[in-house]
Amino acid sequence: MKIRAGYEISYECPQSTPMILTLSVHPSRVPDLLILDRIKLDPILPVNTYHDSFGNFCHVITAPAGRLTMSADFLVHEEGRPDTIAPQAPQHALADLPVEVLIYLLGSRYCETDRLSDTAWSLFGHVPKGWPLVQAICNYVHDHTTFGYEHASPFKTAWDVHTQRTGVCRDFAHLAVTFCRCMNIPARYRCAGQRGTYGFQRVV
Repeated sequence: MKIRAGYEISYECPQSTPMILTLSVHPSRVPDLLILDRIKLDPILPVNTYHDSFGNFCHVITAPAGRLTMSADFLVHEEGRPDTIAPQAPQHALADLPVEVLIYLLGSRYCETDRLSDTAWSLFGHVPKGWPLVQAICNYVHDHTTFGYEHASPFKTAWDVHTQRTGVCRDFAHLAVTFCRCMNIPARYRCAGQRGTYGFQRVV
């Protein structure tokens, strides 16, 4: 299928402000682009680019005082296949995990494993490890949390989502990632524009 995607974002800056923009499709999906996702800046500005540690294509600009609008409009091909279902997928012991994924077991600003570990183990400690455990976490987050754009906040963490029981797509992902990490399942956040869709990814 063909999916039309894009955005239009405007800022009002009281003074000249450096910005790092992470708005481009991840390089792994560039071959699927039917129309390139070129960023348009109004007013036109000089841009430096680089790839971050996750491979995302980043733009560095200095926004002038006043209004700045950034936009893109592009077309991407998507096969539209459903997610793979693997009920027998195992969960590896901590000692067997590759060292490069251990970072995805740690807490972070938005994923407070220290505050939610007791809750996670009380909810999921009885669930068989592997696919059933991840599915139980996804089901719980889906049923526990109410979606609404009015609940969006750049300061909302997984703890806030769990206690308030509301959020937007990234909040669902943060809570699921946190519960997975609490249960010793490496998981990371996947964001639209960088890795394809809002959601989380179990990395092993």
